[in-house]
Amino acid sequence: MGQKGRKPMTLRASLGMAIVIGCMGLVTNVYQLFILRMLQGVFAGFVSNSNALIATETPKEKSGQALGTMASSFTAGNLLGPFIGGALASIFSYRVTFFITGGLLLISFFLSLFFVHETDFKPVTEKKLDKASGIIKELRSPQLIFGLLLTTLIIQAANNSINPIVSLYVKQLMANHGNVVFISGVIAALPGIATFLAASRFGALGDRIGTHKIIVGGFIGATILFFLTAFVQNTVELGILRFLVGFTDACLFPQVQTLLTKNTPAKITGRIFSWNQSAMYVGNIFGPLLGSTISGLTSYSMVFIVTAIIVVFNLILFKFNVINNLRQK
Repeated sequence: MGQKGRKPMTLRASLGMAIVIGCMGLVTNVYQLFILRMLQGVFAGFVSNSNALIATETPKEKSGQALGTMASSFTAGNLLGPFIGGALASIFSYRVTFFITGGLLLISFFLSLFFVHETDFKPVTEKKLDKASGIIKELRSPQLIFGLLLTTLIIQAANNSINPIVSLYVKQLMANHGNVVFISGVIAALPGIATFLAASRFGALGDRIGTHKIIVGGFIGATILFFLTAFVQNTVELGILRFLVGFTDACLFPQVQTLLTKNTPAKITGRIFSWNQSAMYVGNIFGPLLGSTISGLTSYSMVFIVTAIIVVFNLILFKFNVINNLRQK
């Protein structure tokens, strides 16, 4: 990314995924599908490269709003994707759904090719930046950046710790009566709806009053909401709290990206964002493992209590590793 630019990487990702997903509609056995799914991972990175492109092309004082808008778009896609995919599969077939998805990604490729312009890119030719040690030396405050990366990891772990048990929690609250699948789907979507509505607004507010204040507010709100969720008596209460959690989500991950943007030299922004993406994926792995383990050993309610404790721990780390470093700058 540092040598070729962010736009070429988004083009690589969108065109590669368009071809690979389109080819999934032609497979004749599961092994071919398995290989193509692996290739899909090779061409992944559209969102992370887009975030890096936005971060470097947007004025620092407006980066919160810009990255918040990107987070809203990403969340909207996650919400609409399963619904549209299911509708297409029922109207046409699984194979046609892959063709249509590949076509949509091809449209993304052409939109990026003709309407996205990268004006601030300068190829990084310094050999020292090929190694992590060289990148660290370029940072004004390495402790601040690594504190933010750790914050990302714990945010994702906390958010994903409850994913394995949400539908089971709904089933328990409904005493296995009623349309458990439908209610679970609605409740699972509620945080995303709130994040979609609020992310860009919180980003703009952070640009005005300080992004770190938005993140602290998100931690406090998430702690309270996760703790209360452990004691809900029905799905209505659960739905309300899960919807409110979406607002705290909008205060966290997109705003951490904003702080990374504001405190990273432009020439290594792409590399730092790739590290942040890796931290996010590590959190995505450990979160569900943690949640399923706790629920298996204790109860569903305990998962929310432990998650609240993790958020408090993250707030403390953020205070000492990030805010203190921001004050010293």
